[in-house]
Amino acid sequence: MPSPRIISLGCRLNIAESEAIRALAGDGDTVVVNSCAVTNGAVAETRKAIRRARADRPDAQIVVTGCAAQIDPASFAAMPEVDRVLGNVEKRSPAAWTANDAVMVGDILSARETAPQLSAVFATHARAFVEVQNGCDHRCTFCVIPYGRGNSRSVPAGAVIDHVAGLVDGGHREVVLTGVDLTSYGPDLPGAPSLGLLVERILLHVPALERLRLSSLDGVEIDDRLFALLTQEARVMPHVHLSLQAGNDLILKRMKRRHARADSVALVERLKTARPEIAIGADLIAGFPTEDEAMFADTRALIDDCDIVHAHIFPYSERDGTPAARMPAVPVPERKRRAAVLREAAAVRKAAWLDGLIGTTQDVLVERPGDRGHIGSFAEARFETLAVGSVQRVRITGSDGNTLFASPISASPAKAGAQSRDAGNEAPSSPTSDIAPGPRPSPGKQQQQQQQQKQQQAFSQETLA
Repeated sequence: MPSPRIISLGCRLNIAESEAIRALAGDGDTVVVNSCAVTNGAVAETRKAIRRARADRPDAQIVVTGCAAQIDPASFAAMPEVDRVLGNVEKRSPAAWTANDAVMVGDILSARETAPQLSAVFATHARAFVEVQNGCDHRCTFCVIPYGRGNSRSVPAGAVIDHVAGLVDGGHREVVLTGVDLTSYGPDLPGAPSLGLLVERILLHVPALERLRLSSLDGVEIDDRLFALLTQEARVMPHVHLSLQAGNDLILKRMKRRHARADSVALVERLKTARPEIAIGADLIAGFPTEDEAMFADTRALIDDCDIVHAHIFPYSERDGTPAARMPAVPVPERKRRAAVLREAAAVRKAAWLDGLIGTTQDVLVERPGDRGHIGSFAEARFETLAVGSVQRVRITGSDGNTLFASPISASPAKAGAQSRDAGNEAPSSPTSDIAPGPRPSPGKQQQQQQQQKQQQAFSQETLA
């Protein structure tokens, strides 16, 4: 009997939830499309994935869930390829997966659940993703996600700790904490614990956890406790990905962001002063409505001012129903041009940063199929085949501007907490996936593959059963 196929588009949270869905979907000829709704383009990509899935498995039951299905269930139910539509709450319910209703989508804004069904292990990933928060109480003018995810709600620390401990017992040596608005963790729980306090408790109660990583953070909510953990705790990986979006104060105001440009620059300066090996990643939008050349130049300069070596860059894409979609638009070709300028600037900075890592000693989490992985600050490294899921000590021997090349120092796994703080250490590369994309390219093919990687949709991630 065919195994369920899970197609996960969008954020790390979708990846975490897709592993839970894998267990709930059971055995059978089923394809689950866990959709994304962050832009109109993301919705279009979801529809393409559905059509491809039907073409690939014509006899399968196709179930669509995720944010796009939550926001507009009728449009997906009307697709001839779709058999069932489940909302973001229903996809967590075992009862929903055994029901016969064609459409099961409830009111997400009334959702209050805080301990979703979670997978025991991540069979296809070397690292595990743990959802600790869902929903968002903020209303950025370009974003529709609160209407797909609901209001902010947090998973109690005890449930998180138990889950992380189970993942470590199952063999995972790195865990990533995820959420829609991760740094808003806690106010809805008794005692209003912070994200920093949650991290402290995980590290205390799961001493066998070797590597803890955090997904995207909102800089205005990084308090002193979390800052200390990011800069002083060796088991917390030196990689901070910030939701910056723009580098011009007026554009940030029109986005309804809660920070100013100077706040971002000052935060990064503090982080890198306290822990120089921290690699900074950021989300940036090019061509937001009303953005002129001077405003765009501020965002371009932010890449250097914040030492962004791992940038997620998007040309602005309208999302129906958002305030930004009604603002005076920048022409689409100009948005794409500006995005290309930002990507090139980020690539230059990243290449220089990777060159600076040559000769250092790093610990790397080995990912599938065994000849690649990410060092603590999330730069991707390639090496001879090692045991998938292990943490190995390597020496960085070279770089092609996008990926590091490394040689194992010994066959024995690196010890927990053994991050080399005196080696200049680490940084980021692939945004969400630790599923290997294929064999190492030959030198003649590397430039072509790098160009293809730049053109990939940054919001999509597929995991197969």
